[in-house]
Amino acid sequence: MASACSILYEEQLLCSICLGAFNEPVSTPCGHNFCKGCITQYWNSQINGPAKCPLCLKKLGNKPKLRVNTEFRDVVEHFNRIREKDGPKNIAQPGEVPCDVCNEPKLKAHKTCLVCLASYCEPHLESHQKLKKHKLIDPVSNLEDRVCKNHGKMLELFCRTDQQFVCAMCLNDDHAAHEAVTLERAFKDRRVTLENVASEMKKIENAKSASVKKNQRLTSEEQENVSK
Repeated sequence: MASACSILYEEQLLCSICLGAFNEPVSTPCGHNFCKGCITQYWNSQINGPAKCPLCLKKLGNKPKLRVNTEFRDVVEHFNRIREKDGPKNIAQPGEVPCDVCNEPKLKAHKTCLVCLASYCEPHLESHQKLKKHKLIDPVSNLEDRVCKNHGKMLELFCRTDQQFVCAMCLNDDHAAHEAVTLERAFKDRRVTLENVASEMKKIENAKSASVKKNQRLTSEEQENVSK
């Protein structure tokens, strides 16, 4: 059974936009709290009309004034410290993928979302899983290098014709008539190729080694004959 602390954390200490722990929490004129970056990005995405609150949809004018809710920020930091102390000892180590939502110290990511292009630890993944249509994969790092620069989608395919990674939308553009396979298939094919190359190199190495030993044996026999 969840403790009162965990229930409070899940229900009240998560930003309703990113579904993660608050980062620089600010309050809107209507009294709701959001991450400063989340609410700013949300308003920037609104093209026409006055800014609205994502929760109550109240119109807040063209330039809503945001104020840092210092008391609420202190509460968030307090419960984050409790979570880090009493929660899973799963801090991301060097070389591991960290959670993009956690404050420092960041927990190890459990999954990466291909829609949000972000990685989540197990506690934050519980909230994120409410987004049913989002696709989760095993955690990966350097997401910006794995995203198509033209379409903003994950590079999930490999174009054999151009020998490059592409996204699904690329198949409708420059790679429409090209042969493309999944990354898993491309990886397996590449591994088979490398294994064949390694096998051929091993044969060449063994042949050279046998030739060197033969030459050494012949030289030794010649020296023995001369000494006789």
